[in-house]
Order: sequence, then C-alpha cells, then structure tokens
Amino acid sequence: MNISHIEHIGIAVKSLEHAIPYYENVLGLKCYAIEEVQDQKVKTAFFQVGETKIELLEATDSESPIAKFIEKRGEGVHHIAFCVNSVTKGLEKMEAAGISLIDKKPRKGAEGLNIAFLHPKSTQGVLTELCEKPE
Repeated sequence: MNISHIEHIGIAVKSLEHAIPYYENVLGLKCYAIEEVQDQKVKTAFFQVGETKIELLEATDSESPIAKFIEKRGEGVHHIAFCVNSVTKGLEKMEAAGISLIDKKPRKGAEGLNIAFLHPKSTQGVLTELCEKPE
C-alpha cells in the first residue's frame, strides 16, 4: 500500500445549503459536485484545493453516522482520507499491524471511489479512510 496524497478531508455539516456559501463566498473555492451516497445516508459537496479535496457531509437520515457524529460532537472535521494504490492491500496491511477495521473489504463511496474506513480507536482518535480510483 502506497499513500500518494491526502485525497480529502471530510467535514460534517448540518446543512450543505448553509455551509457551501462559506467555502465559496468567503474562501473563494468552487463547489464542483454534489452527490448523494444512499447506502451511507449522506449527501456530499466537493471542493478542490490543490491535489486535496474538501468533502462536506450532510446526513440524509437521523440514524446515519454523520447525524450521530454531529449529535455527539457538533459540526466539524469528521475524517481524513488517503489515496492509496490498493484499498484491499491497505486493509490487509492495517489488519496485520493490529489496526481495527470498520470495513473488512472495499465498498463504493462518493465520486465512484473504492473506500474503506479504519476505526479511530486504533488510529489515534482520527477516523481514517483509504481511497482508490477504480480501474
């Protein structure tokens, strides 16, 4: 598993409608995509900053992980995602190193990426996502 760059930083927000203007009007970024990921019960908005993206995450269901995160911690940084050459190999390496996995195998995420999450209890409190572009 080779990490090439930070793919994105995920930020939990209560409302994309209220959050997007800050990123566009104050920071001067451009939202280039809004997408709903139904199986994750989330609606996302993306901004490109160099090679890294900012992903805003709005819950579409009160039982979604994002809704629960906001209920416990409020809006803010939710996760960091690293671009890797193989999520499958990354998961194998992490498990061999004793890292707790949320996902045992890759699944589809926003923008068609293959993704998997590592549990924050074994990653110094940071929810970590591995991402790869499918071939």
